[in-house]
Amino acid sequence: MWNRLVRVVRSFVGMFISVAENPEMILEQNIRDMNDQVPRMNESIAMVKANVTLLEKEEAKYASEASDLTAKVKASIQAGRDDLAGSFAVRLESLKSALGRTRGQLETARAAYDKALNVKKAFIREKDRKTQEAMQAIRDSRRAEWQKKVADVLEQFDVAGISQTHDEMVRKIEERTAVNEARMEMALSNVDQQKIKIEEEAEQLQANELVKQFKIEMGMVPPQASSTPDKTMGGREQQRTS
Repeated sequence: MWNRLVRVVRSFVGMFISVAENPEMILEQNIRDMNDQVPRMNESIAMVKANVTLLEKEEAKYASEASDLTAKVKASIQAGRDDLAGSFAVRLESLKSALGRTRGQLETARAAYDKALNVKKAFIREKDRKTQEAMQAIRDSRRAEWQKKVADVLEQFDVAGISQTHDEMVRKIEERTAVNEARMEMALSNVDQQKIKIEEEAEQLQANELVKQFKIEMGMVPPQASSTPDKTMGGREQQRTS
């Protein structure tokens, strides 16, 4: 029983870890972390640069004091004041010692500043490379997720299941069309085509006669020009009546 409970707990823990370990979220957090390191690095470099500046000022101060003491030693010797010259000389030696230490510290500070700049340059270059790599990986991940969704949708389409109904409905429409075409042919065959043709010719003759009557009234055609069509029209009417 205890082993089963342990397995259940481990399964839940594993599930939560897998959900929490979202690659996109982790990469985005890595990008933010790298960007956050840049201001802290700039502060550290600024502190190193400030130390260089202070040492440069201290060196300049010691150099100026050493030059002043040297002049005093020479002036004392020329004035015959060896006691003063000796006092100034002792102070000058102590100052030269301090100046030497300051110059050594300044050299070290400048080397540290140059190294800090190189470290920053290398970090920025690596940060940019990793950022581009992470952004490309995120785009690939999102594209893959979109393709997965499209594939899931496409897999839901069942063309085979539709084919049977599709073919059946097409066949029924074709049968219905064939039946209606046959009925149309039969209906047309039952119409007296000869009778329709004769009626059409009669209507045409009547129309021609009416046009000639109008022409006679307008004086465009002599009255005798319409006698023959009248007889023909009358003869045809008699034949049709008989």
